[in-house]
Amino acid sequence: MPPAEVGHTMNSRSRTATTVGILFFVQMATAIGGITLIQGFVDGDTDRTRLSLGVVLMMCSGIAVVGIGLLMYPILKSVNPRLAVWYPALRIIEFAVSAACGVYLLAQLEVVPNHLLWVYIPTGIGGLVLTYLLFVSRLVPRPIAVLGLVGYACLTLGVPLDLLGVLDLDAGAGQILLVPGGLFEAVVLPTWLITKGFRTPSPQEFAPPTLATTG
Repeated sequence: MPPAEVGHTMNSRSRTATTVGILFFVQMATAIGGITLIQGFVDGDTDRTRLSLGVVLMMCSGIAVVGIGLLMYPILKSVNPRLAVWYPALRIIEFAVSAACGVYLLAQLEVVPNHLLWVYIPTGIGGLVLTYLLFVSRLVPRPIAVLGLVGYACLTLGVPLDLLGVLDLDAGAGQILLVPGGLFEAVVLPTWLITKGFRTPSPQEFAPPTLATTG
């Protein structure tokens, strides 16, 4: 690959990494705000404006999630095309489930039972796809990818345990399962992507293939 194309590719990857890092911060901040306002409604706050704002914030979080999935797909596709396609697909499903719960809440003034758990299912599975591909590709340092793998595995395991009444992800020991994933999404990965970006490919990765010769 010519040096100019190499430089363009690296600049594009750098912009993608920065944008994805910012979107991770946006999705986390808007999700926290939306969940807080919706929980206020559950706890007895009858202010429809605050409730509507909570749903809007959750929608914004979902849009950011979809953006992350779509932006990461071209990067992950180079690692494993068949597996990579599941990441944006699951992030779109995550948004669709969250949006459906939000619309139901505004229409019926009633929260869908276990609504966050239904959202967490595609979140956890999609996160496992992302972090596995980050791990095998070394696009980010492997300890970061391992933190994400642990976090999403805990989340994916916690959902059925919560649905079965074994634990509560919103309280007590159940919240511990959310800590690794929270650190990964809210602090470690976005900070790394914004400040360092993806791993810089070596020149050999752009070198044209050579034909073997026989004497």
